[in-house]
Amino acid sequence: MAIVPADHNSPSKQTPKSPASVKAAPVSVNAGSAGDKAAAVVSGSRLVQPEVRSGEAHIETGLRPRRLSQYLGQEELKQNLGIAVEAARRRGDALDHMLFYGPPGLGKTTISMLIAEEMGTEIRITSAPALERPRDIAGLLVSLQPGDILFIDEIHRLNKVAEEILYPAMEDFMLDITIGKGQAARIKRLPLKRFTLIGATTKAGSISSPLRTRFGHVHRLRFYSDTEMQQILLQSAVVLGAKLGPEGAMAIACRSRGTPRVGNRLLKWVRDFAEVRNQPEIDAELATAALDLRRIDAAGLDPADRQILETIIVHYQGGPVGIETLAAAISEDTATIEDMYEPFLMQRGFLQRTSRGRVATPLAWKHLGMEPPSQQLPLFD
Repeated sequence: MAIVPADHNSPSKQTPKSPASVKAAPVSVNAGSAGDKAAAVVSGSRLVQPEVRSGEAHIETGLRPRRLSQYLGQEELKQNLGIAVEAARRRGDALDHMLFYGPPGLGKTTISMLIAEEMGTEIRITSAPALERPRDIAGLLVSLQPGDILFIDEIHRLNKVAEEILYPAMEDFMLDITIGKGQAARIKRLPLKRFTLIGATTKAGSISSPLRTRFGHVHRLRFYSDTEMQQILLQSAVVLGAKLGPEGAMAIACRSRGTPRVGNRLLKWVRDFAEVRNQPEIDAELATAALDLRRIDAAGLDPADRQILETIIVHYQGGPVGIETLAAAISEDTATIEDMYEPFLMQRGFLQRTSRGRVATPLAWKHLGMEPPSQQLPLFD
């Protein structure tokens, strides 16, 4: 397999690069200023944010498995992909187009790279925001060779023109080019090599129906269990040269939010902590001390998460409280709360969205060491 970063300025075939040499464009994430008063959270600095932080891409590449059989977790997905890959190889044909969706950091890019490895083909990696002009995506399509994989991250952000170019390319392996303007315009069809498009998104509901129905395989990636995260961390520790014991791995796993990217980031911090403290092995006590220093609690909540829950509980008696009111109370914008903080809090059962606003659950009260009121407002009307 060769991983080829897409060059949107030239349709020519690029020189293959090794996986370790590929550096994805850093993602700028506005983590906002939410956090408790004693520990403000600077944008992009949250240790538990699931998105890629600047400078992390090359480190992630080194931690990725090299074969699908080495990939830990997502067992049902791996079985389905294994069958699809083997069937395509026996036919000598390209795979059907695939769509992977789920929260960030769960392995959508990694699995796509492993599929290319199993198929013995090149994978060209790009993202929807980079495909602004028709020639950007047209140049990519004509450069693909038989069986190649085109991976488009954040595919829900494709503009309408790019989508319409993809329709005949995905369905008929044809590229429709408009020649001329106005009444003299005509469409010329160019044949394309049979390729596989893999789209990745965190917002499957934002993908248009015509595009979504053209994917032969649609798979949702789920959060990882603590046991799966423990195994992933033990595997990553070998690559990082860290002496990590099973108990230490579990202490980190419980705080990893079921997300390998977060787990590996926590592991690197704990490794650094152990080195500075001259500790040869990472056990549960040392891992806990390292993460306590960063104020990440046993459930994986950081100061920003806790401030949201504390604000709802202390200032609004547990809720319900409207999102605009909550945002003003913690000096954060509503989009950041909805996209960055709430998904994890809801997934872990600390927060509920109702028609009347946000409500802190009894589990949230207990986690913060508070007693929920006996007559708390119902979560659902």
